[in-house]
Amino acid sequence: MSSIYDDLVDWYRLLDPLADHAEEAAALEAAARRVVPDATTLLELGSGAGNGAHFMKHSLRCTLTDISPAMLTLSRAVNPECEHLEGDMRSLRLDRSFDIVLAHDAIVYMTTRADLIAALETAFLHTRPGGVALLAPDCVGESFKELSQLHENDDGVRSLRCLDWMWDPEPSDETYRVDYSLLLRDGAVLRSCHETHIEGLFTTETWLGTLRQVGFDPGIVPRFLDDEEVDAGYAPHVFVAHRRS
Repeated sequence: MSSIYDDLVDWYRLLDPLADHAEEAAALEAAARRVVPDATTLLELGSGAGNGAHFMKHSLRCTLTDISPAMLTLSRAVNPECEHLEGDMRSLRLDRSFDIVLAHDAIVYMTTRADLIAALETAFLHTRPGGVALLAPDCVGESFKELSQLHENDDGVRSLRCLDWMWDPEPSDETYRVDYSLLLRDGAVLRSCHETHIEGLFTTETWLGTLRQVGFDPGIVPRFLDDEEVDAGYAPHVFVAHRRS
């Protein structure tokens, strides 16, 4: 099956434009600096296309990790000065620590509590004493709502239309489903693709409890969202996890 993170990665910038991430990146860095004002280093787990790092790299030395080689290639093109490493956030071990560890929306691919614990243990082990980890899942259990959205973008030669539908076929478990239907036009050639992503859906209390379990002192701060995004059911906060000195 085709995947926007693999063989369709050349279309990714049309689906998720780099410029759309500037304000959120600034908000995430500000949240981290309220805990670690003198931070100089950042490790991102599941850095994807490097969208956030593109705006943070001017003030932080960024190490970017992802499980997808294709996404790392995409990130290197816009962040050549950053260190890029292939790795799974559940098992990554770099034998060094950072002022800030960030796991943005890639954390949603932790679909079981065992996955979540493993990823948060990775975050803890790579956060220096006195440092902070930021976790920004798309959704939390108590505020989840079914949602569909249309994404449209063009670059003068190619055009993308994507309908994504976020829904929960089994509300009693801790996952939800996102279906993507894509129309991709390159000149006069049009093709269609469909892919399904299963993502983790944990309550805020589960997040906080698991962060404490692995050793963090966690809290929450408001997420950078507009009113429409809050109403749509996205997680209203980011988890800020302090590793005590």
